[in-house]
Amino acid sequence: MASIFQKPLIDPAKSPIFYGYVILVIGTIGIYCSIPGQTIGVSVFTDPVKDALGLSRNQFSNAYMIGTIVSSLVIGRAGVWFDTYGARYVAFFAAISLGVTLFLCSWSAIMSAYIKELLSVDTWMIPFALMTVLFFMLRFAGQGVLTMASRNVIMIWFDKNRGKVNSFSSVALSFGFSSSPLWVNALIEGYGWENTWQILAIGLLIFSVFIYTFYKISPEKHGLLPDGASSLSSEEEEKVLPKQFTLDEAKKERAFWMYGLTLAFNSFFITGLTFHVVSIFTHEGFVKEDAIAIFLPGSVVAVTVSTIFNFLSDYLPLKLYLYLMLLGGFLASLGFLFLSTAAGVPMLIAGFGILGGFFAVLNAVAWPRFFGRAHLGSITGKIMSFLILGSALAPSIFSLCLSTFGSYQMVGYLGLAFLVFLAVGSIKANNPQ
Repeated sequence: MASIFQKPLIDPAKSPIFYGYVILVIGTIGIYCSIPGQTIGVSVFTDPVKDALGLSRNQFSNAYMIGTIVSSLVIGRAGVWFDTYGARYVAFFAAISLGVTLFLCSWSAIMSAYIKELLSVDTWMIPFALMTVLFFMLRFAGQGVLTMASRNVIMIWFDKNRGKVNSFSSVALSFGFSSSPLWVNALIEGYGWENTWQILAIGLLIFSVFIYTFYKISPEKHGLLPDGASSLSSEEEEKVLPKQFTLDEAKKERAFWMYGLTLAFNSFFITGLTFHVVSIFTHEGFVKEDAIAIFLPGSVVAVTVSTIFNFLSDYLPLKLYLYLMLLGGFLASLGFLFLSTAAGVPMLIAGFGILGGFFAVLNAVAWPRFFGRAHLGSITGKIMSFLILGSALAPSIFSLCLSTFGSYQMVGYLGLAFLVFLAVGSIKANNPQ
């Protein structure tokens, strides 16, 4: 009986096409299904949920920040699970956990009222504590584990063509993520926020069956080779196998820190800009429509950059990409400082578009190329903690700069200083292989 359950439902070795392409499609959908745990997916629920719970915007935002920070502190453990148990089980339980959490979120107002009645108190601390726990679960399962496991399983099935397949995934996700607030908001307006969370939860529980069925740990485990190669060429047979770095070994390499901190800067800057974009622009004399209008051209720049440079990443050194990404950071920071001038808005759009485009390339391609595939989960799990922490701190730091200095310009100066540090520190951040 046990052998029946251990026998795989689908054998990649018998697939009529290279099974890596199945992994590419299903893994991309897996990342897309993390939207309910991403900032872009949570933000649509902010107003109706905070009003239903009786929380102010600051209280709701602080609950989100605390839950996200705690998630960043433990996400590294999920990377170890990935290396130990494989993408199939880790992504499966992440999808189940995210689905269950969404059901709990849909009942948050009922649970808050019940706890208040049970304790005979009427305080904002009850819904605040409840949402902090739920946000931790959302961010950990969605933005963290499901995203990491789905991205890594795609990278593991490819080697020479890793950049090309990531190009397809990045473009699909760019359009998918950017359009998600529209259809999620339509669901909220049509069915209410509680039912919308439940609809998303049911979708995740259904997709978890696809994860369990189609996710496979690596081509070698099924007698295949990365990229669908029929056999190793004579050159590849003679080539020295790349070293498979552990997390502790990777942390001793300068490339780990410089690339990781550059990606974290992107998460920090983009999250802070997105969170406060209307306030940032109105302080410089613009109207709300001008603020929102920057995202479409910025997305076009990001998709163009990621598409072209994902494809070329199979042939070009990633250090060039790192410095081009830093250049995007400089442009964004300068545009932020000179927003009221004629060149300010174009620089800001170009800068955060370049940042986002190269983020999509480096965050997927750099780690398996630099450190191998054997311990990819623990390495990317640690990097993910940098990204989550950066996105958690950004709204509060942006807000603190405004309340302390009367404008957001200090963020631009801090960004430039940090980018100079990264540019100098990255001079010797070479590929450890």
